[in-house]
Amino acid sequence: MRIRALGALVIAAALLGAIGCGAGGLFRPYEYEEEMYLSLDGSATVYVHSSLAALNALRGTSFATDPRARIDRDEVARYFETPVTHVHGRVSTSRRSNRQYIHVRLDVPDVRRLHEAPPFAWSTYQFTRSDALDVYKQQVGAPASSDTPPGAGWTGDEIVAFRLHLPSKIEYHNTGSAPRRGNILVWEQPLAERLRGVPLALEARMQTQSILYRTLWLFGATFVAVAVTFGLLLWWILRRGAKEQNDIQV
Repeated sequence: MRIRALGALVIAAALLGAIGCGAGGLFRPYEYEEEMYLSLDGSATVYVHSSLAALNALRGTSFATDPRARIDRDEVARYFETPVTHVHGRVSTSRRSNRQYIHVRLDVPDVRRLHEAPPFAWSTYQFTRSDALDVYKQQVGAPASSDTPPGAGWTGDEIVAFRLHLPSKIEYHNTGSAPRRGNILVWEQPLAERLRGVPLALEARMQTQSILYRTLWLFGATFVAVAVTFGLLLWWILRRGAKEQNDIQV
């Protein structure tokens, strides 16, 4: 039993590592990724997975990109900590293709104010209600620089991604591909285009009721239906038994 549990933990850790190391999933390596878990009240949890080279070029930071250098996690945390974003937990790091990557989790009380934080100031954010649907829009603008940092080691096929996890049923989106696992949308752009500032517009429209609420409501309705059916069946059995007992006595 212990061996089986240990094996499951190892597999889970491997999967989480593949997802968390800027991979943007199990098989798709991203050089820079913003991943947002949006709530219906406008709050969000945002993850940033990025190589230091991409972060420097896209957002104008100046972190050391030497693969042998030690990443100052506190310095990275200070960059992402703002009045509208709060670093959750410790900054983690990884290495891929001889480049160092950082992984940051942020709590965002109001996604509509996210543009006020320097790490996300290249975007504008909207979260509104229209035609009985919640509408999310994000317009990603120009990066801090269009130059390739010295020693970045890029080959030209690097990808930037913006991943959006939505809390309710999606009615419309403009990704150009089907949602992943039901309610996950991904917009991808070549890093070369992002460096040139090619505009990227994100839009999604969703129902105003969360998937969890609908699931709990359905579960509750099913439970009530089963209980009523069981009660009717029990009543029918008892009534039939009483009738048969009366027939015997007669």
